[in-house]
Amino acid sequence: MSLSDRIPIFPLGIVVYPDEPVPLHIFETRYRDMVKLCMKEDRPFGIVYATEEEIAEVGCTARVRRVLNKYEDGRLDIVVSGEARFRIVEVFRNEPYLTAEVATFGIDAKPEKVDKNSRERVITQHIKLLEMAGEEIRTTVYENTPWVSFAVARNAGLEIEQKQELLEMTSEDERVAYLIEHFKNLFARVEQAQEMNRLAQGDGHADGFPEL
Repeated sequence: MSLSDRIPIFPLGIVVYPDEPVPLHIFETRYRDMVKLCMKEDRPFGIVYATEEEIAEVGCTARVRRVLNKYEDGRLDIVVSGEARFRIVEVFRNEPYLTAEVATFGIDAKPEKVDKNSRERVITQHIKLLEMAGEEIRTTVYENTPWVSFAVARNAGLEIEQKQELLEMTSEDERVAYLIEHFKNLFARVEQAQEMNRLAQGDGHADGFPEL
């Protein structure tokens, strides 16, 4: 994308990453029209994280990949795929839905320049989290993407604000380091919770454990 690109904007309470498949239920008339136009012209729209107070400046374009259901009243169930990150330059309100002039956001280092040890460490941490959660582990997720950070961050236990913060980072090394630290803190909290639960299952008195 160039600075002159203008795209439809879909404010949502989610953060979407490049290459991430996302199911969406489209029910508002204005967004049904927007999605249908994008499908007809095979063009992307921008998904940006939004709250009641504000819309994020950085988002990710998405393109419709599948239509799962078409309802009689015009609602749609679709699957979109994240494509490219962008920064909003200017918002326009002359359509039923928002449109914006956007610019390509950030230039990432090439995958081969990302620290190999850090990449392997964050993958190991992510697999550990998936095992703890009883989730299916597919190693191809890490192999088939140039940006392992985005593949990991989809289901890494991040708060929505953390997901947005990671989306806005301009370097893969920076994102991987962020995730490594996140997992380190997350596992520490899990272990602490497990220890507290173990103590609670006992008589409430453990050697060296202070009385509450």
